[in-house]
Amino acid sequence: MTFLKRLFLILINNLDKKSLETDDPYAHLSDEELVKKIVANNNPLLFGKLYDRYARMVYNKCYGFARSEDEAEDLTQDVFLQLFIKLKTFKGKSKFSTWLYSFTYNFCVNYVNRNKQRKMSDKSVPVEDSEYKLTVEVPDESLFEMKTNKLKQALELVSPEDKSILLLKYQDGASIKDLVTLMEIGESAVKMRLKRAKEKLLEIYNTLP
Repeated sequence: MTFLKRLFLILINNLDKKSLETDDPYAHLSDEELVKKIVANNNPLLFGKLYDRYARMVYNKCYGFARSEDEAEDLTQDVFLQLFIKLKTFKGKSKFSTWLYSFTYNFCVNYVNRNKQRKMSDKSVPVEDSEYKLTVEVPDESLFEMKTNKLKQALELVSPEDKSILLLKYQDGASIKDLVTLMEIGESAVKMRLKRAKEKLLEIYNTLP
C-alpha cells in the first residue's frame, strides 16, 4: 500500500470515528446531495460518509476481478482514492449508485487490461437499429434460467468488458439509456455490445460441465 493511500484511509477512518460520537447531521442526505456537498467543499469528512455507504459494494465488485482478498482490498482503496479526485465529474444524469458501479467496473477492467499489457478497445461497431434487429438475439430468459454456480464460472471466463456490461444490465438493472450515459457510446453500440456479451456468455456456459 502506498503512503498516499495509507494516509488517505487513516484520514477517512479517523474523521468517521469522530463523527460517530455525535449525532450524524448528514444521515438524511441522499447520495446525490452528499456528493454535491463533498464537491463544493472538498470535504474528507463527508467523503468518509460516502465511503461507509459504498465500501462493501465496491469491494464486492472489485473481488470479482481480483485474485485474492488482499488484491480486492487494494483495488477497493484505489477506487475510492480515484473517486475522491474524480467525484466532480458526476453530473447526476443517473443514480449515483449506478454511476459508482460503472466507475468501479471501468477501473477494474482497466486494471485487468493493464496487467495483461493490452489496452481496452471498443469492439462494437455502429449499426442502425434496423440492422441490429436482423440479427438473432439471445433472449434474457436464457440468462435467467442458467444455474448460478455455472453462471459464475462462465462470467469469470468472459472478457472484463463483457462481464462489466452484463453485470450492469442484469445485476444492477441499468437500462439501455443508463448504459448509453455511463459508457458514453451510442444506443446502437450499447445494444451490439450487450448482444455480443450475451452470446459469448452463453457460448462459454454451454461448454462447461
